[in-house]
Amino acid sequence: MNDLRLAIRTLSATPIVSVVAILSLTLGIGANTAIFSIVNSLLLRTLPVNDPQRLVQLDEASTNGQRSWTYPIWNQIHQQPQLFDRAFAWSNTRFNLAAAGETEFVDGIWASAGMFDTLGVPAVLGRTFSDADDRRGGGPDGPVAVISYDFWQRRFGGARDAIGRTLNVERVPVTVIGVTPPGFFGPDVGRTFDIVLPLGVEPLVRGRETWLDGRSTWWLSVIARLKPNQSREAAIQALQNAQPQIRDATQPGWTDYLKDPLTLVPAANGDSALRRRYQRAATILMAIVGVVLLIAAANIANLLLARASVRRHELSVRLALGASRRQLVRLLLTESAVLATVGAALGILLAHWSSRLLVAQMSTQTERVFLDLSLDWRVLGFTVGATAVTVLLFGTAPALRGTDVKPMEAIKEHGRSNATHGHARTTAALLIAQVALSVILVAAAGLFVRTFTALANVPLGFEPARVLVVTVNAQRTQVAVPDRPALFERVRHSVASVPGVGSVSLSVITPVTGQGWNGTVDVSDVSPLPGRQSMTFKNAVTPEWFETLGTPLITGRRFTDSDCTGAPRVAIVNKAFVRKFMNGASPIGHIVRDRGVPGLENNDVPKEIVGVVADAVYRNLREPIPATLYVPMAQLSESFAVPSISLSVRSMNAGSPALLSRSVAAAIAQVNPDLAVTFLPMASLVNASLTQERVIATLSGFFGGLALLLAGLGLYGGTAYAVSRRRSEIGIRMALGAPPSGVVRLVFARVARLVGAGVIAGVLVSLWLSRFVEALLFGLTPRDPATLVVAALILIVVGALAGWIPARRASRIDPARVLRDA
Repeated sequence: MNDLRLAIRTLSATPIVSVVAILSLTLGIGANTAIFSIVNSLLLRTLPVNDPQRLVQLDEASTNGQRSWTYPIWNQIHQQPQLFDRAFAWSNTRFNLAAAGETEFVDGIWASAGMFDTLGVPAVLGRTFSDADDRRGGGPDGPVAVISYDFWQRRFGGARDAIGRTLNVERVPVTVIGVTPPGFFGPDVGRTFDIVLPLGVEPLVRGRETWLDGRSTWWLSVIARLKPNQSREAAIQALQNAQPQIRDATQPGWTDYLKDPLTLVPAANGDSALRRRYQRAATILMAIVGVVLLIAAANIANLLLARASVRRHELSVRLALGASRRQLVRLLLTESAVLATVGAALGILLAHWSSRLLVAQMSTQTERVFLDLSLDWRVLGFTVGATAVTVLLFGTAPALRGTDVKPMEAIKEHGRSNATHGHARTTAALLIAQVALSVILVAAAGLFVRTFTALANVPLGFEPARVLVVTVNAQRTQVAVPDRPALFERVRHSVASVPGVGSVSLSVITPVTGQGWNGTVDVSDVSPLPGRQSMTFKNAVTPEWFETLGTPLITGRRFTDSDCTGAPRVAIVNKAFVRKFMNGASPIGHIVRDRGVPGLENNDVPKEIVGVVADAVYRNLREPIPATLYVPMAQLSESFAVPSISLSVRSMNAGSPALLSRSVAAAIAQVNPDLAVTFLPMASLVNASLTQERVIATLSGFFGGLALLLAGLGLYGGTAYAVSRRRSEIGIRMALGAPPSGVVRLVFARVARLVGAGVIAGVLVSLWLSRFVEALLFGLTPRDPATLVVAALILIVVGALAGWIPARRASRIDPARVLRDA
């Protein structure tokens, strides 16, 4: 306790050094704890359910992550209770709570009745689903819903009479029967839910288009709970024994259907599309913040080494008065521990705020990311461990070096000199390490920032700035399925008459949303490409679609209203299609025919290519622009009747196209007030597709800048301290005729050696580490010479700036005063 009081008093005596050390630790430990909190929630933390280690998820051995299944497959598994203790199927979705017009989405789950029993999650109010609730069309209590605790608080103010109330979900009245516990977010890590509906209610929403009967509709995930004392291997064997029966009962007519063995993978951590997307990036960011902490530790070690050197007189006197070296080491380590504890406490507060800010940056307008970032034993253990390691890194060397004196040794000049040489070597090593680590971080930041910049500047092939994308859903209307195309066409004409609208078009696929429609095709008078090499992506559009999106026509013509049912079938292709199938020759007049791949369109109907348009991004910005075939929506087969369509609206004004939302909604309501509509600017879709790269570039850039700041402070402090220790030598040199410029060169020579050694080491290590980030890059190689050169130059500039002020001060030393004080 006496050491603690003395440590606090000593640290208070040097407030600037203490504050700088605490801030460095706060940033280092805070950044590490923030990123680890996300890594912990995304990769390590188990689901907040009963005995999660017994949970397994249905998979297929050869698909490496295939976790989507049809309802008939799930139904067969459900009818064989001997396989597992319990099991359930679920699918994430968004439910619309609006009665009509513009949508009001909440996060939802379709789930079989066994979800809550399998997970061991009871209701805190009311009850969860029973098997009777999961009957097709609803059970004895009609369609029912279980809601989350947070939704209960938001929607019903936490009122207990919420049980029994009715919600209109997708315009189907459902009765609330239960509320889940706070902290339960469902089986999918990275998202939460507001409402859970039984699978049996799904036909009430989709009607005749229900997915429950679809043998080729893959939309469900399946989790099971192993029986007590049942091993995963035994459960896999039982499942594979039942696989022939499952295959025969659910066969959709495919020759290779369920040919690979079914298997089970551990599901204690739940399922997570977000985990698969961010796992590599999170690991790399964890390594980056670890390097930041090392730089901060080296920086603080240099500060404490300098202070310990200044205190050598004090420490030698303590030894002369009877203190042991062990007691002095303990005192100095106590001071380091106090700094680390304060830094860790502030770091946890910083992590609490910054981790939530980071998760918010990962969310988009169409996808709300949720991660449980509450403190648990892993986060606390990591913070304590990081603090302990930091104490060892920055506290041990100063403690050992500072107490390496003999009683009254510091009073003698030679004792001070001998200590200085040892301190200088240690300081130099720490500074070289700081520079090397900073080069690594700056190079990594350069790679990620350039990746984001390259993606942000990818030629889209269309102009998103003034385009509003409106999703029009007709599923809950009274319009018959065959009449939907005509309904959508009336919507297009109605919106086209809205003031301020330049052009309007419909399409099946909206660019940059990850959606796709593809098939294999042949082109007349051209040698057919083998197998999947003839794959082309497709879209069905109305006239003016290319004009609305701003995709230029290269040759031929666009679609017109005369390209309708009964007219000759036509198609437009992009330049990538021409390069792939025509080897650059003109495709105009050639006939394109599908190879018979099952799809939405008549496969046997040939189509004449009448135009070529510029290449445009299809699914996402990272993919090379694929060969794309466009067909008139009016010429699709009569069986084509999707429940929703994408309406693209180009504004005539330079402002945000979202300003048209109200008037567009009114125009759509005039056609049919029961249509559900969702508005989103095309620019927002493009920005959302860059979310991962933006987050990584922002964080790596911030940590790279932080590393530069710490390295600069370290170089400045180390150089200033070296100048102060050599003050007498410099004074003598100047007294003997050395010019100020010579003193500046002397100081800069030391800085140049340190920075040069650090830069070389950092570049070499960067070349070795670069292979681990290759998968996250775009448009450049991981060993990009320009990035490494710029990183090296930045550190050289920082080193020069850090050395300039001490060098200038050294060149202004008064030799007479130095010799008089010696």
